[in-house]
Amino acid sequence: MSENILEFHDATIKQREREVLKNVNLTIAVGEFAYLIGKTGSGKSSLMKTLYGDLPLKSGKGRIVGYNLQELKNKDIPFLRRKIGIVFQDFKLLNDRNVYENLRFVLRATGWKDPINIKMKIEEVLERVGMIDAIKKMPFQISGGEQQRIAIARALLNDPELILADEPTGNLDPKTSMEIMDVLHQIHQSGKSILMATHDYALILKYPHKTIKCEDQEVFEVVQKTV
Repeated sequence: MSENILEFHDATIKQREREVLKNVNLTIAVGEFAYLIGKTGSGKSSLMKTLYGDLPLKSGKGRIVGYNLQELKNKDIPFLRRKIGIVFQDFKLLNDRNVYENLRFVLRATGWKDPINIKMKIEEVLERVGMIDAIKKMPFQISGGEQQRIAIARALLNDPELILADEPTGNLDPKTSMEIMDVLHQIHQSGKSILMATHDYALILKYPHKTIKCEDQEVFEVVQKTV
């Protein structure tokens, strides 16, 4: 039986006091790739925020990368997030500094001190996403797809056990979306676990994986039709 990197049992996800999802039973195994789908407002983002500690889990059981979400304290959240790489739809790069300094900022904030190790790690993750040539560029000097590659590189900096990708192709054109999916697929093939929220069914059809749907306050696995 596979070890699970993420699991919920009879959990209720709330946004403030409003019940968004109820009776959530969900497991993702170590090394698994899973999609999270559903209409806008169906609870995908609330579920994601619960996973990285932005929303508290007040009912039911939840565990992610070894952390019990119901017992999670504020002081635990930075340590939880070091074990999770988060990729957002809107990149969230710092526009006042170049690519190298964006990534260096994250490493320094998470305890890295040695300049040589920092430089080596930054170069390593940029190579993985095919963006080493952009190391000295400012975010506004590169395309949206390239910025998302940098955001993926940032998520890899602390060698996370799980990557949460929240609509990573939502702001990109179809061709660029496929390129970003290729990057995530390669990362998954290297052994990383990935949970990706998406509206893009073309990606799901090209790269079929376990698919979880949020609908009518419920979360359930769906079988995708093959073409």
